[in-house]
Amino acid sequence: MSAARWGDVATYAVLGVLALFFALPLAWLASLALRTPAEVYLGAARFIPADPTLDNFRTILSDPAFLIYLWNGLKLSAAGGALAVALAIPAAYACSRFEFRGKTVVLLGLLAVQMISPLVLLVPLYRWMSELGLLNLDLSVIAVYGAVGMPLAVWLLKVAFDAIPKELEEAAEIDGASRLQTLARITLPLARSGIASAFILAMVMNWSQFLIPFILLERDGDWPISVAIFNFAGSVSASTTQLLAAACLVAVLPAVAVFVALQRMIVSALISGAVKG
Repeated sequence: MSAARWGDVATYAVLGVLALFFALPLAWLASLALRTPAEVYLGAARFIPADPTLDNFRTILSDPAFLIYLWNGLKLSAAGGALAVALAIPAAYACSRFEFRGKTVVLLGLLAVQMISPLVLLVPLYRWMSELGLLNLDLSVIAVYGAVGMPLAVWLLKVAFDAIPKELEEAAEIDGASRLQTLARITLPLARSGIASAFILAMVMNWSQFLIPFILLERDGDWPISVAIFNFAGSVSASTTQLLAAACLVAVLPAVAVFVALQRMIVSALISGAVKG
């Protein structure tokens, strides 16, 4: 076997170990979610339930409060993702089409901002929102989601814009179209896969956010599913562990399903600028 083939085998082996590492917690969660209350007490003694049941899922999905939490999470995530993309479009277009001093610094700065943990911003963010009277408002959470997701969206959209030939825009400008008209009528439609990918990734990131809604939303009815599950976990007992596991699985699966279903489109948008021309 050639060295290249051995390299491929080693790569797939490492990826398999990583996949197993991340899949095991989900498998254990599924095991708990399918158990009866009596089987929960067996713990790790039996991984596959002897009498699997879907009653736990029926219980949580029939709870109106749980459905409200799901809707809150979807509403905040989608609106925050849309805001991040809307803010990123002009910035990404400028970085793609214009040459200006410090452009590389701007792009690297956006990447550095993306790496900052929300933990660093918690105290000043809470104090600022409190002084402005913006606590317990969906718009506050959406605004922060948009700001947090914008740097990544700028990079993704810049790649999408880079893949669009400038000659198309130049031809439109020769025909009398303004820069804004060219952007709206030519560039954005051609970059729709990149825009969709940026929105999906921003939305998935927002769906998993916990700290931001936890500190900005204090009313039970405003919580997204991530905060609601955390508060429920604080009062859970052994007899309701299976319900918590079912709730966690329902909260995780939408993001996983969306990413798996649209992974080809996302990867295509990410590499489109690299294969330009």
